[in-house]
Amino acid sequence: MKQTTFTLLLFAVIAMVSCRKNQYDPTIKQYDDDQIKTYISANGITGMVRDTSGMYYKIISPGTDTVIKYSDNLSMVFTVKSIDGQYISADTIANHYDGFAGRIAGNIFPIGLSAPGLQMAIHNILNHHGGMMRLIVPSHLAYGVSGAGSGSISTAGRIAGNQCLDYYVHIISNQDAYDQLVIKNYIAANGLTQMKQDPSGFWYSIDAPGTGTVPIDDNSTITVTYTTTLFNGTVASEYNQVGGRAFEIPDLIKGAQTGLKKYARAGSLLTFLIPSSLAYGKLGTSIPPNTCIKYGVQVISVSP
Repeated sequence: MKQTTFTLLLFAVIAMVSCRKNQYDPTIKQYDDDQIKTYISANGITGMVRDTSGMYYKIISPGTDTVIKYSDNLSMVFTVKSIDGQYISADTIANHYDGFAGRIAGNIFPIGLSAPGLQMAIHNILNHHGGMMRLIVPSHLAYGVSGAGSGSISTAGRIAGNQCLDYYVHIISNQDAYDQLVIKNYIAANGLTQMKQDPSGFWYSIDAPGTGTVPIDDNSTITVTYTTTLFNGTVASEYNQVGGRAFEIPDLIKGAQTGLKKYARAGSLLTFLIPSSLAYGKLGTSIPPNTCIKYGVQVISVSP
């Protein structure tokens, strides 16, 4: 009887071990790799290379000969989406980063959460200023099991747990040249054929010339109505109430100062497209860093 019981137990253990061998039980790295391969195949993505960390990438432009160091300050534009399609952030006006290459992991949206894969890939794979790449980061090098953001998995703006991320990344090597390209694309997309470029770099149109005779200079106080808009349509600031708002010229951004002094009088209605260096630069508060702006202004009065 004892021998029979032992034999039955032995067969049961063998059966369990055999069943276990036939069951696929991947590690998180294997799981991520399976998910990425399926995503690449389902979306017809070609030319991707897998690195030793498990990230997949494609260099779109290799950039300049200048190698990126962690101590370098980077200006970066990016898009990102989770491979389940539930989180998509494709707005290259909002998705700007300006800071040290070694601080990217703690600063990319969502703010304060670590996505170390992106930082690693910029330093180890792209590795050159001016470069562009597509990058798929496995979840264990992104936001891990917890994901990012608050709320349930279906909450807008939330990245679910164990989600691999698909990035496009462009490291800007010449911000002025990039801004001019952005402005020209905006002009073409919106049919703004009346815009002219000022030698200082901003673009302008005089929509109404005005009738005032007092010139605007650094000592002037002007009363205006205005709207400051990002190129994605977001209104950053405005004042359009009757009677307008008074400003001293030195308190305005550089592009507005120069444009108003050169082209405006009382009664003028103007539109400016201003590159980031003549707007808010790298401040990155309510306006993302290195952002071009549209500034529409009507000058009500000028006081010397």
